[in-house]
Amino acid sequence: MMREQALTDAVLWYYTPMALPFTNTLAAQAVVYDCMDELSAFAGAPQRLRDLEEELFGRVDVVFTGGQSLYEAKRTRHANVHAFPSSVDVAHFATARTYTGEPPDHQSIGRPRIGFFGVIDERMDYDLLRGVAAARPSWHLVLVGPTAKIDPATLPRAANIHYLGPKSYAELPQYISCWDVAMLPFARNEATRFISPTKTPEFLAAGVPVVSTPITDVVRPYGEKGLVEIAKTPLEVVRKVEALLERPKEAWLAKVDRHLAAGSWDKTWAAMHKLMLDALGESTSERPSAGLPVFAITPAE
Repeated sequence: MMREQALTDAVLWYYTPMALPFTNTLAAQAVVYDCMDELSAFAGAPQRLRDLEEELFGRVDVVFTGGQSLYEAKRTRHANVHAFPSSVDVAHFATARTYTGEPPDHQSIGRPRIGFFGVIDERMDYDLLRGVAAARPSWHLVLVGPTAKIDPATLPRAANIHYLGPKSYAELPQYISCWDVAMLPFARNEATRFISPTKTPEFLAAGVPVVSTPITDVVRPYGEKGLVEIAKTPLEVVRKVEALLERPKEAWLAKVDRHLAAGSWDKTWAAMHKLMLDALGESTSERPSAGLPVFAITPAE
């Protein structure tokens, strides 16, 4: 289509180097690499991925990384690399704070409930889940999301572990509202070394206390600011959850809201847009009708 329409006034935006072989002849005003994960560390990653990423670095004008640790890993690979940790649609997830219903597949699950939503794959610490479930049989671990790249038969099974399958984005606040604590039970391996989970600020916007394993981009800044509790072992998770179940939420929620107010996806995009225009040698004032959303050219507050 780009060739047929002779389109050259375009920006090529790459999420994966694997797209390079069938797009490297396309003309573009600018090329962006939005590096959201260290894809080469994932299970089943193609051998060519690292070589293609090196080739992509040689072509792009600007690189965005999905977190601080990924930025630190990529910043020497290109002269124009910028970190953009996940933001959050606060208004969407904050509806969990006032939601009073309960999804049908929650109604038979007892309390307390410790919940997670996301892809259930090789990044999860299944020994941790088994350990917490065994240590507190009266607690209920609720996992919402699809399985990927693992055999579902190998997942930990117990009467107090509940796999509810994938849910739509619109449904997520309803599910979070039914949890007493949210968890980020990620393993410490190559696939999680550089992750910056979007669900961290989403859980916080929902007003649910969070316990996470020591993922670097969760420890910094959420753990250091006291917004998320960090635990390595099943026993540590149990102790942190017990403390959260007893802790009043008001002061913590006020701190959460101050942190979340400092960022938004609109502000993230406005900063990205400016960097893209800088790569083109332009500015937002010179190009107010860039064919991009209005908020992208609105100065950040």
